[in-house]
Amino acid sequence: MRLLFDRGTLLLEDPPAGLALDELPGVLWDSRVGAHRCPAHFRARLLQALAARGVHCPDSRPIGGRLALDADLELRAYQSAALAAWELADRRGVLVLPTGSGKTRVALQAIAALGEPTLVLVPTRVLLAQWVREIRGRLGVDPGVYGDGTQQGRAITVATFESGSRHMAELGQRFELLVVDEAHHFGAGLRDEALEMCMARLRLGLTATPPRERARLDELIGPVVFELTVGDLTGPFLAPLDAAVIRVELTPAERNQYETLDGIFQEVHAQFRFVHPTAGWEEFAREANKSDRGRHALAAWRRSRALLDFPAGKQAALARLLARHRGDRTLVFTGDNATAYRIAREHLIMPITCDIGRKEREAALERFRDGGLRVLVSSQVLNEGIDVPDADVGIVVAGRGGDREHVQRVGRLLRPGEGKRATLYELVVERTREERSSARRRRALAS
Repeated sequence: MRLLFDRGTLLLEDPPAGLALDELPGVLWDSRVGAHRCPAHFRARLLQALAARGVHCPDSRPIGGRLALDADLELRAYQSAALAAWELADRRGVLVLPTGSGKTRVALQAIAALGEPTLVLVPTRVLLAQWVREIRGRLGVDPGVYGDGTQQGRAITVATFESGSRHMAELGQRFELLVVDEAHHFGAGLRDEALEMCMARLRLGLTATPPRERARLDELIGPVVFELTVGDLTGPFLAPLDAAVIRVELTPAERNQYETLDGIFQEVHAQFRFVHPTAGWEEFAREANKSDRGRHALAAWRRSRALLDFPAGKQAALARLLARHRGDRTLVFTGDNATAYRIAREHLIMPITCDIGRKEREAALERFRDGGLRVLVSSQVLNEGIDVPDADVGIVVAGRGGDREHVQRVGRLLRPGEGKRATLYELVVERTREERSSARRRRALAS
């Protein structure tokens, strides 16, 4: 019997007589080609099921051969424990470790120890470049790249989520190990097809913020096999953190505008919640978009959110904090790019946004690392994955991504340094919905 990779699926050819193919995991009959097939990610379970029935598939390995990698990375005790937990789980699973704790190093040691053809999937071009540098520097090999205008596959290849998805019909048969950085992006259906189309038997997910619903992620990568929080590592392995909430007031004109807009929204939202008490925001937004009144309420909510992003009180507080920490490396986080650019203009700060090209962004980050730049401002680009090891102070002007975004932003500050103690300020407008969001974020961080 043979398993043939076909554009993200496996065709079952020449099955032995009497084998009940419909009972095998993921297998369905495809009348178009007159054969049974299954999504490629079922390969590991399919091989196990076939072996239990005494059926051997000698040609089911990926195209690439094994690698000779001479690298033995020094791991901290918790990193070694995380790697051991993954190995004990048959090398399928997700490691949950805080930002700054060295998840990449753990993955590189797994790649080196296994020596298997490996595909690394990352969410952004910035992380793509960082992984390429780490693989070159730590493993001594030049990886292939899919993303940022390049399409070149090698035994170890790094691809952005988008490029990996577009090219998985050809990439899916080349690798035995799949590493998924920021794995929490998967499991909700938007990008899952990329993981379904890869036949890699071994799978390692990395994240600081696992999704609440994990069933789909368990299927595509594996269960959470090791988890530590910021609190577990702060002090011994991550920089100690001082976190402060600075509450500001709206001006009378701002307060009047906010309460008018919030009243328009709350009237419609309350009526919806009365009829649908268990519904979430997405259900409300879909329903609201069906009527003029609902669309008016959504527009009022967006305008009120924009008002809270950077009112006069936050402007004054930010100016005081930047003056207070003039000598510290500081990251300023905003709710949107417009606010980031406004702060950049008013305080002569380098913005890091999705509009900034890779070379300019990398040059700015390098200047930040060596002290040439003391402050960076960003809405989302700095939230996830970017290596900013020497940031001492974080100022959260506003956020849009909830608990996960907040934990990731805090992680930008926690990379350890001699004598370092990180400081986080969160600017919150009193007597608005920001107070509830801030309290929820602090609970998430503490837990």
